[in-house]
Amino acid sequence: MSPLSLRPSRTAALACATALGLLLAGCSASPSDAPASGDTETSAESSDDTGAGHGEVEGAVEAPEPPLHLVSIDAGGSVSLLDLLDGTETDLDDVRAPEAVTSDGRYAFVADDRGVDIVDSGKWTWDHVDHFHYYRADPAMPGTVEGSGVATVATGMLATAGGTGVFFPESGEAVLLDNAALSKGEINETMRLDVAPHDGLIAPLGTGALVTEANANGDIERLRAVDAEGSEIDAIECVDASGTITTRLALVVGCADGAVLATAEEGSTELTKVAYPADAAPAATEFSARKGRPTVAGLGDGSGVWLLDTREESWSWIAMPERPAAAAAVDDESEHIVTLATDGSVRVLNASGAEIAATDPLVTDADRNAQVSLTVDAQRAYVNDPATGVVHEIDYADGARVARTLEPAVAADFFAETGR
Repeated sequence: MSPLSLRPSRTAALACATALGLLLAGCSASPSDAPASGDTETSAESSDDTGAGHGEVEGAVEAPEPPLHLVSIDAGGSVSLLDLLDGTETDLDDVRAPEAVTSDGRYAFVADDRGVDIVDSGKWTWDHVDHFHYYRADPAMPGTVEGSGVATVATGMLATAGGTGVFFPESGEAVLLDNAALSKGEINETMRLDVAPHDGLIAPLGTGALVTEANANGDIERLRAVDAEGSEIDAIECVDASGTITTRLALVVGCADGAVLATAEEGSTELTKVAYPADAAPAATEFSARKGRPTVAGLGDGSGVWLLDTREESWSWIAMPERPAAAAAVDDESEHIVTLATDGSVRVLNASGAEIAATDPLVTDADRNAQVSLTVDAQRAYVNDPATGVVHEIDYADGARVARTLEPAVAADFFAETGR
């Protein structure tokens, strides 16, 4: 593997945003995904889930900055872990040939139509709202969750508390995993519900979950909030539910007519529908943002991007000439968005849709390759090109500059950024 011009510390070398004035990440001493000024809202995770030790687990070492890594997985299931700070690389055990990969910033959940293999990078950030703790531990392979159909995986805010939802569409099995056990290398299913087979989801909510419910035709009609025993405690209409993300304020699930914002505290839940404006563009069916941020980007069939502000409980539509292949919200007040255009270029837009900066085309067949993914953190964006196996690192606050082109030992047909 080439040196890739790796610096001793990525965050130490970052300068404040330049002439473009994109003060997206700020220039504080902390390199974390820190809250914007005034962001002191309660986490979407129950306060009971935060626990003592601020995310520490036995065998982990606290780090002075986010221990950012890339998990690369090729089409055959080979896996490697690349340290983005010092360039060292570790080969991990093979997993199943992936059809989809999901990450919460620590784990990579590798799914095919028979189950999900879990890769633990051993790198994570504990978000304590007003401050952060960073941890490094040895990578591990906790094991497998069995089921039928390519699973939809829904993650929470914290890698060592709360839960992770795994929904198998062909068998209709809705599984909730215990993150505290997972952080110790154990797969503990705290819930496995048998529901009607459909393209649904189960998302962690407090000590329970939010689960889709379908009719006899497999069409989703509502969301059920269930407690730790799987008993229904609340419900709300949500036709054609699709797409979910957890912010500091709420769990988000997309519906045909808007989105449900769900919170849980002290055993009670609150389910709120945020409806689309009148004469709205097609609904968002997938959501992405810098981890934890209250504003998230939504993509559907429309030529543009939705922005959902979970703090203000409001939508805004950004019309574009075409639908981007991917989009992620990266901050709140300025509402900047990083998108992957269909020509393979990465573009930075403001809330009105004006292009602030763009790269040259970097990704082959960006609009037709489901393996391509875009991830953003407080300072950089990452996008893979499965045609070449590389991952491009883009400084989106510095004119969308391509900071590095990373060449993992294992081709990045799929990838996840961890440690964030």
